Amino acid sequence: MPKITIDREKCKGCLLCISFCPKGAIVPDTKLNRKGIKPVRFKKDTACIACAMCAVICPDCCIEVFK
Repeated sequence: MPKITIDREKCKGCLLCISFCPKGAIVPDTKLNRKGIKPVRFKKDTACIACAMCAVICPDCCIEVFK
């Protein structure tokens, strides 16, 4: 099963990854990071296909995709 890791502290909450995920596996988090920004999080119960579009589009390289 594919897995996504997101560095919450590096994420600036631009939400680009959400718009590029074909399966809707990434959503805004409800908790703030240390900078006071709502980062994104991986929805564990989704059918991620490990396409890595989220990692490619992330301007801050916060996302890693594991197949």
